[in-house]
Amino acid sequence: MQLRYNYFFTALINSSKEWWAKDPFKESAVIAYYAIFSLPGLLVVIITVAGYFLGEEAVNGQLASEITSTMGADTARQIQDIIAKGTESKNSLLATILGVLTILVGATGVFAQFQKSINTIWEVKANESKSGILSLLKARLFSFGLIIAIAFILIASLVISAMLSALGTFIAYYFSESLLIILLIINFILSLSILAVLFAIMFKFFPDVKIKWKHVWIGSFVTALLFEGGKAALGLYFGKVNPGSGYGAAGSIILIMLWVSYSSMIVFYGAEFTHAYAKLLEGKIKKENVTLEV
Repeated sequence: MQLRYNYFFTALINSSKEWWAKDPFKESAVIAYYAIFSLPGLLVVIITVAGYFLGEEAVNGQLASEITSTMGADTARQIQDIIAKGTESKNSLLATILGVLTILVGATGVFAQFQKSINTIWEVKANESKSGILSLLKARLFSFGLIIAIAFILIASLVISAMLSALGTFIAYYFSESLLIILLIINFILSLSILAVLFAIMFKFFPDVKIKWKHVWIGSFVTALLFEGGKAALGLYFGKVNPGSGYGAAGSIILIMLWVSYSSMIVFYGAEFTHAYAKLLEGKIKKENVTLEV
């Protein structure tokens, strides 16, 4: 057990060095650029899937609430306008088909780039023996699958939040309000766990290597903790400084790019930590049927 703790703290140190050496600012800037073009399609797909089960108004409301708490009401309104434009009806079947294809390609773009960045972190090069077109289609299909997974994770999050909200009202009415503190702690733990599941899926399936789930879970919970802390810090920073105010009408776009960029750096550190921890325990990773020393 002591050895595991030593590995954990050693991985924290090693991953910090590697993360900084690989220029996370450049990688996160690339993700932010892709995110701007992928955002309409990504949001439309997630809201369509989640809205089918919970209602689009409920999903839109939750999304607006999250964005408002982090980036402000103006950015939330602009994103809702983007969603409205992306879901408006087309005048012909051809226009509808082209619109759907555009949405799907755009939605998967940012995740395809994320996969490339995580492969860079894991020091794995693309398999040149495979067809470029087949590899691209595989990456896009996988990215779309992850988007669907995000939609279902969002559904779970909304259902749990609704249940806890109802339970909180019941406790406040019939019992001492001090019990609400326990409920808030439970809500935080559940939210953290849901976020960790999302990161676990990314770290398990994004890199073209074989990695054990036990390594993935530790890295995903570390990333989830950092992500929650970073989200709170960014919300405070954007609320106090408002870095997009100097850009006029483009201010909301700048805030989105900044948020995606900073969040990407946190996720990249989590991937780097997962990589470092796996190396300490296993000493090697496996790409398909070939074992690679790292």
